[in-house]
Formats: sequence, C-alpha cells, structure tokens
Amino acid sequence: MQFRSLPLTIERFLLSPFSLLLALFLAFVLNAYNLPLTDVDEGAFSEATREMMARGNLISPTLNDAPRHDKPILIYWAQAASVAVLGVSEIGFRLPSIVFALLWVFALFRFCVRHGNQMTAQIASLVMALTLVVGFIAKAAIADALLNLLIALAMFGIYDYFVASRDGKPAAKTRRLLFGVYAALGLGFLAKGPVAVFFPLLISGLFFVSAGAWRDWLKAVFFWPGWLLFLAIVVPWHVLVYLDQGDAFFRGFYLKHNINRYADTFEGHGGRWWYYFAVAPLILLPFTGWLLAIAGKLAGALRQNDSGALLERFLIIWFVVVFAFFSFSGTQLPHYLLYGCTPVFILLARHRLDFERRWLAFLPIILFALLLAALPEVLAFAAGKATRPFEKTLISGLTVAFSDEARWLLPLLAVAVIGLAFWRRLPVWQGLVIAGLLQTITVVLVIAPRAIDVTQGPVREAAMLVKQSGETNVVAWRIIMPSFSVYRQAATPTRVPELGQLVFTRTDRKHEVQALLAPNLVLRDVYQRSFVTLARVEREGAQ
Repeated sequence: MQFRSLPLTIERFLLSPFSLLLALFLAFVLNAYNLPLTDVDEGAFSEATREMMARGNLISPTLNDAPRHDKPILIYWAQAASVAVLGVSEIGFRLPSIVFALLWVFALFRFCVRHGNQMTAQIASLVMALTLVVGFIAKAAIADALLNLLIALAMFGIYDYFVASRDGKPAAKTRRLLFGVYAALGLGFLAKGPVAVFFPLLISGLFFVSAGAWRDWLKAVFFWPGWLLFLAIVVPWHVLVYLDQGDAFFRGFYLKHNINRYADTFEGHGGRWWYYFAVAPLILLPFTGWLLAIAGKLAGALRQNDSGALLERFLIIWFVVVFAFFSFSGTQLPHYLLYGCTPVFILLARHRLDFERRWLAFLPIILFALLLAALPEVLAFAAGKATRPFEKTLISGLTVAFSDEARWLLPLLAVAVIGLAFWRRLPVWQGLVIAGLLQTITVVLVIAPRAIDVTQGPVREAAMLVKQSGETNVVAWRIIMPSFSVYRQAATPTRVPELGQLVFTRTDRKHEVQALLAPNLVLRDVYQRSFVTLARVEREGAQ
C-alpha cells in the first residue's frame, strides 16, 4: 500500500519549494567554490578581470597584458565587484554567474505564473535547473548566464507587451513594459554585444506579424524613449573605451568577434549546418526525449490563435530562430543554442501530461547513462589507441582518475534511469525530473571533480607553487591556460624564456623550448604533472 502511494509522495516533493532549492543547489552551487577554474574561457574571463583590477583600469580588459576584445565590459564589472568582496578565488569569479542563473530561473518562474500557473512555473524551473548545459553555464565564470538572463527578460517583456496591447491595457502599462525591454536590451548589449538585440527584434517581429499585431510591433520598435534609455546604458562605456584605446575594441569585437565569427569558422568550432542537430540532444539532457515526444503536439500550436496557442507559437518561434541562425553560422559552440532553450523549458512544463511515447521520452537519457557507465572502459581503450604524447598523457590521466569507485558509481545512474522508465505508474515528467536530479549529482560529484582535476589540477598546482615561491620572472610557451595567471596573480607573457626564467609549457613541448635556447642553456624541471611542466632555464652544468 505504501509503494502504491509513492508516486503521490514524489509528486508532492517535486512540487514543493524544497525540490527546487535542492536542484538549484546541486546544479548551480555545489563544488563551484573549490573546483579549479577551467580553461580557456573561465581562465580568460577571470584573468582579464584580475588584471583590470590590478591595473586600476575598469574600462579596457587585457589578458596577459594584451588587449582583450572578445566581450564588452558588463561581466568584468560584475566579477570585479564579486572579487573585491571575496578575493581572488574560484567562488569570487563564479558568484556573478551563479547569481545571474538564479535570477534567470526566477524570471522564468514569474513569467510562467503570469501566463500559466504555479505548477507549470515549478516544473519549468526544475527542468531548467537540471538541464545539463545550464548547470555548466550557471557555475562558470563567463558571460553566458548573464546574457541568457537578459535575453530572457527582454523576451518575457516583449510577450507581456503583446498581451497588454492585445487586451487594451492603459498606455502607462505598455510604456513601463517597453522601458523594461529596452533596459534589458541595453544591458545585454553591454554583456555580449549585438546578439542580445538581434534575437529579440527578429523573433518579436516574426511573432507579431504572425499574430496580426504588426502595428503594435512597430510602435514598440519606434518607441524612441526606449532607444534613449538603451543609448544611455550602452554609449558611455563605448566612449570611454574609445578614449582609452581608440578604435581597437570596435575593430576587434564588432568586426572580428561578431561579423567575421558568423561568416567564418573560428578556432575549428563547427561551421556545419547539422551541428546543432547533433549537439542539441546532449544540451537538453535528460529532457531531450521529452521534447521529441511532444514535438507533434507543439506543431499544432502554430495553426491556432487562442491565448495558449499564441504563447506556444511565441516560444516555438524563439527556439527555431536561434536554432536556425546558429546552424548557418561559421562558428558554432554548444552553448550558443542555450539562447533559445528558455522557451523549451516552458513548453515541456506546459505539456507535462501529454505522453503516449514513454520510451522515446526516456531513450536519450538511458543511452547517456549507459555511456557514462562504460566511461572507464572507453577511456582505457582510448588510452591504448592514442598516439600523440599530449593526448596519451591526458587520456591516461583520465583513465586512472575513473578507475576508482567511479567504476561502480557511474553504472548506478543507468540502473536508476532504466528503473524509472519501467515504473509506469510514475508520470513521465516526474521520472525525468528525478533522472535530472540523479544526472546532476553524478556529473557534479563523480565526473566533474575527476575530469577537472586531471585537466586543470596541474595548472593550479604549478601556479600556486610559483606564487608561494615569490617568483616573478615567468613566461609561457605554446600553452593556452589563462588560469595559470589567475592563480599566480600575475600576467604571464608568451615568449622564448631567457636565462634564470621559469617557463610554463606543455610537457610534450619541452623539446621545442630546449631547441630554441642557446647551446649552453638547459631546462631544469621545477614541477611536472600530467601534461604540465614548469622548468627553469639554467646554464649547463650549474648546480
């Protein structure tokens, strides 16, 4: 009898505030305060913030003393404020992203309450928090949690404006909504540039036209007080950065990192139309199958005009536009698709009871769990096949890291997920949310600590060794690990080392450094672990 009532108990738990708090803690906070910063992105953002504070220049970021034009200023300011309070630490750099991700969930929750009900809001928030890539972004010291928050706020405000205009709300109400939208656009522009404005304008235009409300859209687009607010947010820093470094930022960011990045493939990232068809199933885990199972019902919303169907049309257009735009981009990264995933979380929650294909809903997470269960064996096989020294060293390190209790911990996820799929009395949405909790626990407590220790642990150890020794004469050679500079709290230029200097490099590239030195100079290892070497340039025969 007690077993029969278990699904009801699970439902009560999942619809309680405690479940959402638990999901947010596991996905957004746990281990964010002690795992090493990851390279390249976290290390680059963190070091740029640290250098900005060290130089006393809060206008123009640099990375290892070279101008950094990858992103506008807002995330650096947020990280600087956090580090000023918490110090140079993992949590100091990551706290802004955690806060922005929590605000992103809160904005999603409030939107669902306004245009649905409390249950939809709760489930959509759980789905968002437990989606695989959201968890990574939420605790990463980069700009994406901030950007996703601001895009979501702009899009939610746009839909609120649509409803208010359709329902004949007072002009003061629609003006307030538009001011909120333009404020989000301005802050988004300061966070990551034109992408924060492009998507809201394009998606809203397509939706308003499809709903026969194009006049309301034109009123919003030509709302000049909103554009004045936008300019008041965006222009001051652009003026200051121009005064500080001329047009270098404008050429570096707007031409190289926006126009050229879309037109050309940067750093080997993507450039193929099918890229997001391949990576979307991973991004949305464990809820990929859920989306596939309700896809047919979602298509019907595009042909209806009641209020619920209009909301779903708006959400579908939002996702499809982002998916299509980046599918034809020259540069593609998995987290780009996240700009269009907020509506997916809402759609899944709204269709939580629409299931006829249980196994389709569970199949992707079952396959993922089985892959994780086989991970130790896969790594051991890959280590035996690797031929390049760097790859062999890295994979061998991962093989050792996952040869401990992970061998029996990882299969538990597969057993649990398969059990949830067979438990037919448990509604699919509840089973998948529980699978999301289990997936998050597995990734955060089993996979991430081992993988990051192998890939980033040696970098942090080498940097802390240098910092504790008081060495200042340090250079790098052909290794892109900006977190090294963060941990030693000093910029590390890249160049051929000289007599007496320490050189930070990859172990398989030591011979390159040695070949560039004068015949009477040699490298003496100071630190070596895995693929990382820290060596001093000395005279041959010196003790």
